[in-house]
Formats: sequence, structure tokens, C-alpha cells
Amino acid sequence: MLKKILVFAALLTVSVNCFAGSKSKKEEPVVHLTDEQIYSELQKLALVFETARDNFVEEADEKKMLEAAMNGMLAELDPHSSYLNSDDFKDFNDKTQGEFGGLGIQITSDRGAIRVISPIDDTPADKAGIKAGDYITRIDDEQVFDMTLNQAVKKMKGRPGTKVTLTIVDENHETKTLTLKRDIIKVKSVKFRELQLADSDEDSPKVGYIRISDFGATTVKELTDAINKLEKSGVVGYVLDVRNNPGGYLTAAVAVSDAFLDEGEIVSTRGKEKTDIERNFATKGDLTKGKPIVVLINHGSASASEIVAGALQDNGRALVMGSQSFGKGSVQQQKPLGDGTAIHITIARYYTPSGRSIQNEGITPDVQVLQSKVKVLEKRDSDYSEASFKNSLKNEDAKKTKKKSSDSKSSKDDDDDEDIDEKDLTEEEKDARDYQLQRGISMVIAMTKMQMTVDERRAVVDAENAEKEKAKADAESKNKDKK
Repeated sequence: MLKKILVFAALLTVSVNCFAGSKSKKEEPVVHLTDEQIYSELQKLALVFETARDNFVEEADEKKMLEAAMNGMLAELDPHSSYLNSDDFKDFNDKTQGEFGGLGIQITSDRGAIRVISPIDDTPADKAGIKAGDYITRIDDEQVFDMTLNQAVKKMKGRPGTKVTLTIVDENHETKTLTLKRDIIKVKSVKFRELQLADSDEDSPKVGYIRISDFGATTVKELTDAINKLEKSGVVGYVLDVRNNPGGYLTAAVAVSDAFLDEGEIVSTRGKEKTDIERNFATKGDLTKGKPIVVLINHGSASASEIVAGALQDNGRALVMGSQSFGKGSVQQQKPLGDGTAIHITIARYYTPSGRSIQNEGITPDVQVLQSKVKVLEKRDSDYSEASFKNSLKNEDAKKTKKKSSDSKSSKDDDDDEDIDEKDLTEEEKDARDYQLQRGISMVIAMTKMQMTVDERRAVVDAENAEKEKAKADAESKNKDKK
């Protein structure tokens, strides 16, 4: 009987959640009930369920009532804990395997509303222009304020090709209505390519650009393949882009960090008990052979992406650039209940190697670079220079370089950029307009030059020391011969 009553336990929290705002949640010590008090409350809970079922004006759906009760119980703990019925649990497993149906959007519950953590690259949500930080207020003209997170997800999912309408409120408090077509979401975690600074010469240094859109089951293999190919192409360093990456598997985040490290702690997780601490350390073998790394983050970088940024930052392995990250410093786990359902529950907090908890704070970049639009105020090759003077001396060693087609475009009025649709741009043009990415590439090249300078200086010092040792040895040898 007690086990049956326990199933009803969340009904009490449902009524509490309906009237309790975020301000009512204070940092107060938990007052635990005695076993007798708990049993008394559970009896009351069972009475509430039976009374509601028998007296409600319409036919009551007992299963929905109980599922809502369990969801209410877990939602009271934190925004990331929830009850997964059999369909939810199956969908969750499908999603983590890298393919699922829907819009391609990662969301969380925020004070009764649905907030976007991040859209996934190349999905309907991403192509529609939905951004990290946007609020979804309506789904198909139905308000989301009475929905659980799982219910909102279900409303947005559906048969590929069908449409769903979302009402979005962005960070500027502007409201827009978008109609999106559902699709099969095939998540390829890693994209990569060689990049040079926009408008640079053909022989300028090449930087390896690696974009990780989420941390799934295939991420580590994809990353390893990407680094191996980029290493063969002779890149001088790397830009690791985890902007708008909503996270994923903790194990994937640890393995990705390990790929760039030779040693050191990556992350520690700390559970409910003081002794419940697990630490993850890097193994020998930096796949990039110590080349400079810049990690790009923004306010859409959450959870696993923050673990990677924090690990590389604290170990002094990478420079973190961009804007403050999302600040999700907790670990969730699925606890199957044996009948195809499960509980998705927060089991621990995670900490960066230096002992920082990023919960509600996020990762602070070493160099803050807000996404901006750059207006070119001068041409790359000015008509006014020493070379423009009559009879000026020629540079016999100068290389003849072809101007890129982008130079001819620079004469266009930059104000026209406002009218350009991102969808119409090529990948190269998007890269050139991505201010944070260009700053990242520039920083990697600068770090490479500094590293080369240090190596060159060390080589000179080593050579001088070797010369001194040789001279000393020769002097000692002559002294011995005289004796």
C-alpha cells in the first residue's frame, strides 16, 4: 500500500508549483520529516488524488494525473530533473545516438517559460534564426506556461515534413512568430576545415578550425579523425568552436578535453555526500602536439562545452575567447524504473581543475570578444604609398601576389551588409563576417609566432651554452697537456 501511495507523492508539489514563483525559493535549511509525518502526508496525497478523480467535472485521466504529479515532484528539485514516460525515454535514447525527429533545438525550463539553450547546427531551428536566450511563449498558439518541459518537447516533435508555429520573444523583448517544418535531425557533432584570415595572402598561415555542435556518442571519433587530417595538412594551430553548444555526455566532454592534453585534471564531479567525489585526469598523448589553441565560447555554450573550455583554460593549454558561457554546472543521469520509464535527475555538480563551480556563473573568457560587425574603413592595398611615387625604388625581393576577388568587393558600400541574408552567403563569406572567429584565427597565428620566437631564442641559448661548454672543455684539455 505504501509503495502505491508513493507513486502519488508528487501531487502535493503540483499544487505548490502552481502558486510558487521563483522568489519564494530561498536558501533555507531543509527540515526533514519523520517517517510518521511522511506517511501522514502520503495518505493525504492519496486522498487528494481520489477526491480529484471522483469529483472533477469531466472524465479524469488517471495516468496523466500521475505522470504530471511525478513531473511536478522532480521539477521542484531543479530545471533539469524530470520524469520520462516510455515515449520520452525512447526519444531521449534516440537523441543521444545522433539521430532524432523534430526542430533541432535544446531547451530548458525557466520560471514557467521555455528558454532556448541553443539551436543545433543546420537544423530547422538554426535556419529559422532562433538564438540562444530566446523564450518560446507559444507552440501552435498554445501557451507554454502550463506545460512541463517534456510536454513542450513533445509539442515541437512530429512527423518529418509537418509544420509547427512558435512564438518567440528575443533578448530585446521583441516578439516574432515563426513557422518551422519538422525534419529528421541527424547530428554530426564535428565539422572541420583549414582557415586563413580573411583577405590574407595565399601563403599566410593556415589554422585548423574545429566546430563541435554537441557532445554525443560519436563526437570523440569524429574529433580524432578531424585532428589527424588537419595535422597532415600542416596547420599552425587550432580554433575550437563550442559556441551555442548545449552540451551532452560528460564522458564525451572528458575525452574531447583529453585529446588536447598530456596531463592534468579535466573535471571533478561532487555528489550529495562529501566523500562522493570523482576526478577525471588526462592521459598522455596530445593529438595536436602542443600547437596553440583558442576556444570560442558564448552564452549558448553550456554544460559539456563548459567542461572542455574550463579544462583547457585551467591547465593553461588554451586561450578562451568570446563571451560569458551559460553556466550549467550540474550532471544528470537516467535512472530506469524497470517498466520502460525512467527518472532524469541531477546527481552531481561538476568543478573545473582549479575547483571552480560554474553553476549559474559560467566560464569567463580570458579575452572577451563580443560578436560584432566590422566595417572596413580602408582598402587592403592603398593607392597612396611609397610605391605610388614616380621613380620610387623597386623592391627586388617582393613577391607578386594576386588580389583575391574579395578585394574588389571591398569598394562596395558596407552599409549594404545589413540587407544580406546569411543564407545566401558561402561558407567562406560567413567565416569572413564572423568577427569572433576572425579574432580567434588572428590570436592563434599570434600565439604561433610568439611560440616560434621562444623556441628560436631557446635554440640560440642552447647553442651559446654548447659553445661555452666546448670552449671550457678545450681549455681543460690544453691545461692537461701542459702538465
